[in-house]
Amino acid sequence: MANPRRTSTPPITPELPIQFHPRTLDSRFSRLKLFLKKPQAFPFLLSIFLILTWVFLRIHQQSPKLTNPTTNNQDHEANLIRFSSRFPSPITKDPRGWILDPVSIALDSGISGGALTCASIHVGEIKPGGLRGNHRHYTCNETFLIWGARTVFRVENDGLEKGYAQVTLEADDVAVAVSPKGTAHALINVDSSRTTYIVGCQDRVISYNSSNSDFRVWDDLNS
Repeated sequence: MANPRRTSTPPITPELPIQFHPRTLDSRFSRLKLFLKKPQAFPFLLSIFLILTWVFLRIHQQSPKLTNPTTNNQDHEANLIRFSSRFPSPITKDPRGWILDPVSIALDSGISGGALTCASIHVGEIKPGGLRGNHRHYTCNETFLIWGARTVFRVENDGLEKGYAQVTLEADDVAVAVSPKGTAHALINVDSSRTTYIVGCQDRVISYNSSNSDFRVWDDLNS
């Protein structure tokens, strides 16, 4: 009877961890320094610089911004920033619609003089042809949220020749505006059919029967 063959298993040699000696690292670093000193290194460094610049610009373009393309110098003079209500926009992040914090928006956009806290809040509407405001409060700062229709916003600005700034919002605009204390303001719905909606935040409760407010400030709006 034949003897069965025996299979021998070769001994397993344990793998030794790869070691990097300081001399090897120093040698590679020296080679890199020598390469960077050569003229051939300039295209290599330029390519890296261009790639990093492209990556930075892509990240910068995709990051959310509060600055809106429709904001212009007239909006700045009127203490106002506007956004598009359409998707996508800085305030409309998904198809559900827009949402924002008007006090934070004003602060982040560099619009000063508005209410930092809301001791009093008013929510209302202005029908086509209607007017709200045209008054001045001496003891409170106000921040407004305005949307829904073509609307004129006017606010006192002593730095302008006519004494006030005035802008017109379109129906698809959502605007945040501020009126510091002692500054008159007015909102007029100039739309043919749509209703203007407003939220007003005041940092102090106002008594409209007191001497702390002036009414009917602009005569051209009283007719």
